[in-house]
Amino acid sequence: MSTGMRIIFMGTPEFACPTLRVLIQRGENVVAVVTQPDRPKGRGQQTLPPPVKVLAREHGIPVLQPVKVRHPESIEEIRALRPDLIVVVAFGQILPKALLEIPKHGCINVHASLLPRYRGAAPLNWCIINGEAETGVTTMMMDVGLDTGDMLLKKATPIGPDEDTQNLHDRMSALGAELLAETLDRLAQGELEPEKQDDALTCYAPMMKKEDGLIDWGRDAQSIKNQVRGMTPWPGAYSYLDEKLLKVCRVQTGSGSGTPGEIVAAGRDGIEVACGEGSLFIKELQLEGKKRLAAADFLAGYKLQAGAILGKKDASVGI
Repeated sequence: MSTGMRIIFMGTPEFACPTLRVLIQRGENVVAVVTQPDRPKGRGQQTLPPPVKVLAREHGIPVLQPVKVRHPESIEEIRALRPDLIVVVAFGQILPKALLEIPKHGCINVHASLLPRYRGAAPLNWCIINGEAETGVTTMMMDVGLDTGDMLLKKATPIGPDEDTQNLHDRMSALGAELLAETLDRLAQGELEPEKQDDALTCYAPMMKKEDGLIDWGRDAQSIKNQVRGMTPWPGAYSYLDEKLLKVCRVQTGSGSGTPGEIVAAGRDGIEVACGEGSLFIKELQLEGKKRLAAADFLAGYKLQAGAILGKKDASVGI
């Protein structure tokens, strides 16, 4: 159901695409898409357009790609489009006050957590790493703070015990699109009731860094499993085997014991590694310079001795 408003959509990665798709399917008047500049990607460092730009182009929607959206010329370019509403999903830049004040209905953001919890850049990763059993999406009115604006609607979803960030990402991006559609319907009917966030309930979900993936085998098995799930697909949980980086892609908890990081057993069930409490069966892994493999396939080509220790590389060598 179209709201008849002039809408600017701001978003960049694949996560934002389902919401833009919903706006297009509803017949909304999307006057422009604002996204990040094209950037080099992958091993070949080929310059590629963001997924949102590709989708916008397919539907003939004009695309703006300001290096910094806070620059006066970028703000004036957006002002000239006379938007009634700006919808923001994973855009990747902080919006200045001058921009937030342009549309008469404000700027609505789709955030991938149940606010006020997990404000910040990586809510999906951190809710899994911290062992949460539930998460969700929130639509909110944007203000100058980081995910601090008034909440509009929420939708919760359980997190599966083996679900990783990639699986959760795909479900949450679809959930966010549904919630935005419902938010627009309520806005058109004058039924939105913004609710202030309680800052006392908040926690921060900072951007992921490569070093966040280093496994400390002295922690308990469940905490390490949550780390592996939360780091998949990026930046990836890892340890070291014979001084080579070993990405740990999929694991199950076990009840074995030994020195933390010690390989207790290696066979069809996987590679069992002792933790500070309990053990982990590594089911899928990737050794530096090799392909990702199931543990059984890895063991067919790599002689792994029980008693070998996984752990840190020599501290003088970078990751």
